[in-house]
Amino acid sequence: MGPATRWLIRLVTLVLIVLAINQAFNFSARLGHTLIEQQYLYTVLMFTIPVLFLTYPLHATRGDFRPTLLDWGLAALSVGCLGFFIYHSYSIISYGWEMQPPRDTVIVGAVLWALGVEASRRAGGWILAGIVLLFSTYPLYADMVPGPISAFASPFEFVAGYHAMSLESMMGIPLRAFANLVFGFILFGVALEHTGAGRFFINLAFALLGHVRGGPAKVSIISSGLMGSLSGSVVTNVMTTGVMTIPAMRRSGMKGVTAAGIETCASTGGVLMPPVMGAAAFVMASFLQTSYSSIALAAAIPAFLYFFGLFIQIDARAARDGLSGLPAAELPSLRQTLKEGWHHIFAIALLIFMLLWLRREALAPYHATAVLLIVNQVVSRKYRWGLREVWAFVDSAARLFANLAGILAGVGMIIGGLSFTGLAGTLVNDLLFIAGGEPYVLLVMGAVTSLILGVGMPATACYIFLAIMLAPALVQAGLEPMAVHLFIFYWGMLSYITPPLALGAFAAASVAQTPPMQTGFESMKIGSVIYFIPFFFVLDPGLILVGAWPNVVLSICLAIFGVFVFASAIQGYMPGIGRLFGGGYAGPLLRLPVLAGAILIALPGEGIPGWSDIELLSAGLALILPFLAAAFAVNRRARSGSVLPGRSSERA
Repeated sequence: MGPATRWLIRLVTLVLIVLAINQAFNFSARLGHTLIEQQYLYTVLMFTIPVLFLTYPLHATRGDFRPTLLDWGLAALSVGCLGFFIYHSYSIISYGWEMQPPRDTVIVGAVLWALGVEASRRAGGWILAGIVLLFSTYPLYADMVPGPISAFASPFEFVAGYHAMSLESMMGIPLRAFANLVFGFILFGVALEHTGAGRFFINLAFALLGHVRGGPAKVSIISSGLMGSLSGSVVTNVMTTGVMTIPAMRRSGMKGVTAAGIETCASTGGVLMPPVMGAAAFVMASFLQTSYSSIALAAAIPAFLYFFGLFIQIDARAARDGLSGLPAAELPSLRQTLKEGWHHIFAIALLIFMLLWLRREALAPYHATAVLLIVNQVVSRKYRWGLREVWAFVDSAARLFANLAGILAGVGMIIGGLSFTGLAGTLVNDLLFIAGGEPYVLLVMGAVTSLILGVGMPATACYIFLAIMLAPALVQAGLEPMAVHLFIFYWGMLSYITPPLALGAFAAASVAQTPPMQTGFESMKIGSVIYFIPFFFVLDPGLILVGAWPNVVLSICLAIFGVFVFASAIQGYMPGIGRLFGGGYAGPLLRLPVLAGAILIALPGEGIPGWSDIELLSAGLALILPFLAAAFAVNRRARSGSVLPGRSSERA
C-alpha cells in the first residue's frame, strides 16, 4: 500500500473515531446539532466500507498489497452512494422511502446492495457472501421456493429500497450494535495490545504459575483467556500469545501437538469469557433488549466451568506424565511485572466497574481507553507512545473497523431478506413441527447447525444468522431466552477447535509446526467439556444465574464436581487416586463409565424428565465410585511393588 493511501485511511479512521466519540457523549448537542441515527449509521459505513475495499484485496494475496483501479472505483462508488443517503436521511424518515422508494433511490440502493455483498465477501469470505446474496435476494423469488419456506415475492425496487434505507436490513441490529457499542471496545482492545498488555499478561501468568507442574500450559490458559476476552478474536489471540506459550510448553516436556491444542482451547475460551466477549455479545444484548452487563454476568459461570475443566485436564496430564514447571531463573519477577504493567489491571478494573456497577456500556470503553493511554504515557517507559506507535494504533483500528462493518452490514441484509418476507416468523412454527415440539431435538438441530455454519462463517455472523432462524423456535419450545442465545454462540465458536476446518487449531499448528488435523483432534480432546457445557446451562438456567439462589448454588456445585471428574477421566489421572487404569486399550474403556457418571452429575434434573438433581448425582456416583476404588487399589498395589499400573513415563 502506498504512502498516500495509508495516510488517507489514517485520516478517515481518525475522523471516524472522533465521530463515534461525539455520538457516544453527544458533544455536538452543545452546538445545537445532533446526527440522527440514520445519518450516523450511513456515515459509519461511509468511513468503513471504502477502507475495506482499499485494505482487503479483490483476490486473496499474502502480505501488503496496492489497491487496484477497481478497488479505488468501488471505494469511490460506496462513498457516493452513502453520501447520497446521508443527504436524504430526513426525507427517508419523513416520507417512508424504505417502503415507497423514489426511482433515484432505487438505483442508488441497488448499487449499495451489490457493494454490501462484495464487502461481506472481502471481510468474511465466499461462504458468508453466498449466504448474504441468497437471503438478501430471497424476496425476489420467494414465491418459487417449496412450501414451508415460500412467501409472497416483491418487485426489485421495493427490495432494493428496503435493504438500503430500512433499519431492519443493512442498518439493522448488527450495524447499530457495532456503531453504538462495539466500536468503543475495539478501540480499548487495540489500545491494550499496543501498550504491551499481551506481554504483561503472559509475564504475570508465568510469574504466578510458571514454576508449578504443567506451569507453561497453565500460563497459556490464563494469558490467552485474558487476551482473548479483550481482543475477541481466536486466531489473533493464538498468533500473539501462542508464539510465547507454545515454545514454553514444549520446553517443559509437552509434545507440540498437545501444546498447540492447549493454546487453541484457551484462546477459544477467551472469546467466551467476560468482561469483553467480542461483537456477538453486544449484538446479543440488542436482540434480547437487555444490557451488556446482563450478558456478561450470565456468561460468567459457563466460562468458569470451561476454564476450570481446562485447568484440571492440564494439571492431571502434568501429574500423570511427571511434567514439572520451568526453573525459577527462566521466570519473570512478579514484583517487576506488576511494576511495569499495573496500569493494564487498573484500566480493566475501571472498565468492569463501569460495565457492571454503573451500567454505562456505551461510555465505559472510551473512559477506560483514555485512562489507559494517559497512564501509559506517564508511567511506562517501555511502551510509551511516539508518533510511530500512534499511527500503528490507528492502522490496526482501521482494519478491525472495516472488517467488522463489512461483515455486519452483510449479515444485516440477511435479516432484511427474512423480515421483508416474514419468513423468520413462519420458520419458528416449521422448526417446531419438524422437531415434534421437543426442545431436545431442537437443541441437537441447533448444535449441529451452529457447528456447520461456524466452519464457514465468522462467529459473529454465525450467531446472528441463527439468532434469527433458530433462537425463536427454541424460546417458544420453553427454553430461557438468554440461555438459548448463549447456546448458539457457544456452538458457533466450537468450529475453531473442531475439524475439518478448525481455524484456531490450524493457526496454533502453524506456530508449533505440527500437523494441522492432528492438532485439531487434540484440541477437541482437550476442550471436550465445552461440547457439554452449553447443554448444561440451556437445560438449567441456574448456571446463567437465573432462578432462586439455593437452586443456582446447587447447580453450580454439581456442575463443578461433574466437570472435575470428567476432565480428570479424559486425561486418566485424578488427584488423590492417581492414574486411572494406565494406557493401552483397556484404560480408556474402563474410564468410559467414569465419564458417563461425570456427565450425569453435571446434567441438570431437567435434562432427564422425571429425575431430580439428587437422583442424577446418586446415579453418577454409583457409576463412578467402583471404578475409582478399583483404580486406587491398583495404584496402591503398584506403589508397594506388586503390579505396574501402566507406562507412567509416557509423554504427553
